[in-house]
Amino acid sequence: MSDFNPHTIRPAFPALATQVQGRPAVFFDAPGGTQVPQMVIDAISGYLTHSNANTHGAFLTSQRSDAVIAAAHQAMADLLGCSPAEIIFGANMTTLTFALSRALARNWGPGDQIVVTKLDHDANVAPWRALTERGVTICEVEIDPTDCTLDMADFAAAIGPQTKLVAVGYASNAVGTINDVRRVVELAQQVGALTFVDAVHYAPHGPIDVRTLDCDFLACSVYKFFGPHVGCLYGKAEHLHHFQPYKVRPASDLPPECWMTGTQNHEGLAGVVAAVDYLATLAPTPQTDRRSALLAAMTRIAAYERGLAERLITGLLAVPGLTFYGIREPERFAWRTPTVSFRIDGHTPQAIAAALGEQGIFVWDGNYYALSLSERLGVEQLGGMVRVGLAHYSTAEEVDRLLEALHGL
Repeated sequence: MSDFNPHTIRPAFPALATQVQGRPAVFFDAPGGTQVPQMVIDAISGYLTHSNANTHGAFLTSQRSDAVIAAAHQAMADLLGCSPAEIIFGANMTTLTFALSRALARNWGPGDQIVVTKLDHDANVAPWRALTERGVTICEVEIDPTDCTLDMADFAAAIGPQTKLVAVGYASNAVGTINDVRRVVELAQQVGALTFVDAVHYAPHGPIDVRTLDCDFLACSVYKFFGPHVGCLYGKAEHLHHFQPYKVRPASDLPPECWMTGTQNHEGLAGVVAAVDYLATLAPTPQTDRRSALLAAMTRIAAYERGLAERLITGLLAVPGLTFYGIREPERFAWRTPTVSFRIDGHTPQAIAAALGEQGIFVWDGNYYALSLSERLGVEQLGGMVRVGLAHYSTAEEVDRLLEALHGL
């Protein structure tokens, strides 16, 4: 049982005081972007007040900007378990992935293959599909629609000597499934293929160690784990030196700078540092360093959210006419995040989301850019699904309020 108490940290999030019709708003929209603590807001405004300048100048505010950027690289390195020189920042995960796909594929063409999955967000599909213009072929791995898990036998069969890269999500942003990423990496390594992991949805829900995963690239978005709109990409140092990014001529030829196109979002990077520092404060006991604190904090978050997800899913399965998508057995909850999707007979997902929104309960409807999954489940033409996404600031009382509202439909 988790010792985490969300009520102790909720005052740190100003947005959670929002009210709708005299009642506190329920933010179950976390998979689309989490709320941010005051310390992140303060860091962003503090940068703009005291450090706002471009980089590498011979004056104080520019030097402060350089320090903020260096601190952001170190913070994300601590979160992911790598070197600061292996961290790349950009506008968002999608933009970074499109840029990386073009750089990796400079010499790819007919006869080369990329493996993607039907479970992924399209940001980990479309950038690779775009390479079909160069003659690259795409193989899409199937899922088991009964629980929305990857068909690992199909995965193994898809990877072969012609495979250049395997793109897989750490966790599904639509139905919460956590994939066996380490096994996928092993399959790719057997044929010498690269691995790209989309950890956008997983990052707020559990610890990440890129060294243990041994993946070649891993992407995430800071606004999904309590920070500002900044994208982050980890790449093994050997790859960042070997592959050639597209860049402007005067820019540095050395990684990670050569991979970060144009002027970065400096105030956003100040928020990155604060977001990582916030997560570190959630460690249950004092730790010797930030990396250790982050591992302890994310493990603690995962345990709390697992219990909350069990309460949510048990309640949803008791709603008349509800079709549930994804893992539902409590003994398998280590393989899911607290993100669930469903449909209810007689109600469109949009109508359900609107009805809940009027009551101050914020959920998503549609396909959430997990287009291949929505099509595979046969719901794309029906308006997709309703998605409820919990975070560590979510409470049991809020879950019960949602369930009561759904029964009221």
